[in-house]
Amino acid sequence: MRCVWANIPTQTEIREIPVLDTLIPEFDKALRAVFAAAPTRRPMPGADLPEAEMSGDEKRHVAALMRVNHCGEICAQALYQGQAMSSRDPAVRRELEQAAWEETEHLNWTERRIAELGGRKSILNPLWYAGSLAIGVVAGKCGDTWSLGFLAETERQVEGHLEGHKARLPAQDRKSWEVLEQMKADEGRHAETANHYGARELPTPVKLAMKLSSTVMTRLSYLA
Repeated sequence: MRCVWANIPTQTEIREIPVLDTLIPEFDKALRAVFAAAPTRRPMPGADLPEAEMSGDEKRHVAALMRVNHCGEICAQALYQGQAMSSRDPAVRRELEQAAWEETEHLNWTERRIAELGGRKSILNPLWYAGSLAIGVVAGKCGDTWSLGFLAETERQVEGHLEGHKARLPAQDRKSWEVLEQMKADEGRHAETANHYGARELPTPVKLAMKLSSTVMTRLSYLA
């Protein structure tokens, strides 16, 4: 006769169940962000515009720029996920999740634009995601105001990055310009939301470190 006690979870197993219930959805988010096609509710900006006449070199250049932007959105997904996981304030967590959804739409738009131009996504995306997730968790553990400060500074730097990319596009490529312009508007709104909820100003060395890491990611992603 089978002992009924064999079906009762041990104390260790009982403690592990909530942890698994939390980690499995987060792991699923990571897999979807890196490997699955991203969803969007809004139409892709510039989708109704005709494709511009561009040389092969121009198309490869724009595809590489879009690959960099796609990598940036991969990093944003991971950062927001890590920050939301460790946030103590439900209101802040909701705002992070909303921002993450809009970044998912950016993933969709940049991925589609890369495909239209005959390019490819970065092979380093899993690495960018893992590193950014770890940074997001650490930022969240520092407290919500510091986490929001990190978010606001990230978005400010991304705004500048997108403005620079707009200037590097071929003048005739309005489709890509529209995508970057809408992304820039969304990032600015995320920074404003972070400030509204009490974001702290980050120390200058932290800002410089963020800028340096962004430069490294940008250069590598443009090539691979």
